[in-house]
Order: sequence, then structure tokens, then C-alpha cells
Amino acid sequence: MPHLDAVAVITAKTGSEEVVGDALRALVEPTRAEAGCVSYDLFESAASPGTFVTIERWRGQADLDAHMQTPHIAEALAAAGDHMDGPPAIHPLTPTGPQP
Repeated sequence: MPHLDAVAVITAKTGSEEVVGDALRALVEPTRAEAGCVSYDLFESAASPGTFVTIERWRGQADLDAHMQTPHIAEALAAAGDHMDGPPAIHPLTPTGPQP
């Protein structure tokens, strides 16, 4: 069964980059420990500081859906909420070409 790949883009308001970054960094270890998580990595854009991107791989959609209901997601969104420049943009990905 193929995995589900996804990216999320989270943008901090100007001046709130550290608050948002700290909230997102707190997600990495508990997310990686979730049963359905294959991989979860957090990056900050070098071209647009304050824009954070997660690159994620899940066993399937149900695992991503369960992740979105975890206490650590709720805590991160509460901590970063007013500091984000809009809601996170979550993009489940569909392969469009040959896959390795």
C-alpha cells in the first residue's frame, strides 16, 4: 500500500517568527512517535524567513487525520495561533510521474 505524502506551509506574522518556530519545533518529536507517521521534517524557508514547511509521510489518510486531532497539534495551534499569518495550508500530495 502506498504512503500518503503531505506538506504543510505555515507563515508567521512579521515579528512572530520565533513564537511560531518554537511551537512547530515542539511538534516534531511527538509527531514522529505517532504510530502512523513514517517521517516528519520541519524546515524554514531560506527564501522567505518566517515561512515554515513540514514534509510528511503517513501510512495513509486516516493516520494524517488522526494526527490533526492530537493534543500536540492543538497545543501548537493554540501557542502559534495569533502569531500565524493565516491558517496552515496542508497539501496532501498525489504523485504525477514515475515513482522510485
